[in-house]
Amino acid sequence: MEREKKLYLKTFGCQMNDADSSKIKNLLGSMNVSSTSNPKEADIILLNTCSIRWKAEHKVYSELGRFKNIKKTRPHVIIGVGGCVAQQEGEEMFKKVPHLDLVFGTSNVNRLPEMIKKVERERCHVEETEFFDRPEPLVYPAPEEDGMRAYVNVIRGCDNFCTYCIVPYVRGREASRPAEEIIEEVKILVEQGVKEITLLGQNVNSYGRDLSDGIDFPKLLRQVAGVGGVVRLRFTTSHPKDLSDELIAVFGELPNLCSHLHLPVQSGSDKVLSFMRRDYTAKGYLDKVEKLRKMRSDIALTTDLIVGFPGEEDDDFKKTLELMNEVQYDAAFSFKYSVRPGTAAAKMKDSVTEEEKKERLKILQDLQMEHGNIKNGQEVGKVHPVLVEGESKKGDGMFMGRTSGNKVVNFKGSEEIKSMIVPVKIINSSANALFGEYQLIH
Repeated sequence: MEREKKLYLKTFGCQMNDADSSKIKNLLGSMNVSSTSNPKEADIILLNTCSIRWKAEHKVYSELGRFKNIKKTRPHVIIGVGGCVAQQEGEEMFKKVPHLDLVFGTSNVNRLPEMIKKVERERCHVEETEFFDRPEPLVYPAPEEDGMRAYVNVIRGCDNFCTYCIVPYVRGREASRPAEEIIEEVKILVEQGVKEITLLGQNVNSYGRDLSDGIDFPKLLRQVAGVGGVVRLRFTTSHPKDLSDELIAVFGELPNLCSHLHLPVQSGSDKVLSFMRRDYTAKGYLDKVEKLRKMRSDIALTTDLIVGFPGEEDDDFKKTLELMNEVQYDAAFSFKYSVRPGTAAAKMKDSVTEEEKKERLKILQDLQMEHGNIKNGQEVGKVHPVLVEGESKKGDGMFMGRTSGNKVVNFKGSEEIKSMIVPVKIINSSANALFGEYQLIH
């Protein structure tokens, strides 16, 4: 019998990559490959990468540099790169990283076993990064390590072509999966014990536009929510321009749809939003926030923000701060603008200095810290059902889980509550987390 091989797999970036990495583990598991957290004992080293910002791409090449000595001392080790950096760079990566064996794109995950076998057999560079119009062979991702949560891809690619964004170039055009295939996957995951399903896509709200069965995203949500055993349902990411009244209404219909929405605004300035090609205004965005809160008063809202986009002046930045004060986000992912080669914004004059970008980012993050403290402080005294994910990094018998609003809760617990949904009373808070007491049920 062939010796069991070890896989070291590191994932960068979004939840789509997390889902793809889960699929990779499933695929290679059928080849008698098990996972390891130590690259020095691995037979296969894979990086599933992100290129949304320069910093993320830089991390990938730094990581690959660490593996040079491993390849030198253990030449049989296969080193591969997948995801968005691989899709963008293709064969060029072999020139930059000579000890690399394998490059696979965002549409080529299912071909990975054959690609690995070819490297083993021929000891050559293997690269596959073409997009496929045909549906991928069905390979289901496994649940997350806690066994209670799972990601399900419903749509790949993006047709929006925001001027700063590389995603349409590295993930391709929008392609929805058939609803019956998605429902089948959800049923299998529930049978495995999964309680929380997160539907994924670069723009989930566009789901179904390329299909002829008449099932759009609100209809899909209703179908998934109706699968017996789906206790919690989430989705990400949403484009504000496609957040329809019908989709907002679903938050009032489905009790198992979680009270959280990630709704990237990017800027509060109509001028900058126009430069970004976002196709909505600050007022249009705020109107949708108001409708959401009328439909689900306790909904937690999170967002993405970019500072220092070409053409952003002081007044534009102030409008972003004004919008933040209006919405009062529960959390925000904020970044300095990073030029992505090949995007429309790369041709724009980068008119904001690095110093200005740093200053604006600090002001914005300080404001969000204030808002986070206020929003989380409002939870103190409340009892929340918390899905327990495992032991907390805080140690000392602490466990962590998440509320329906996707807020992290740390609390004292015991091993038997792991993977359960338990009541936790919130007794303290910070800008980024809640602290509570597990309420024993007698």
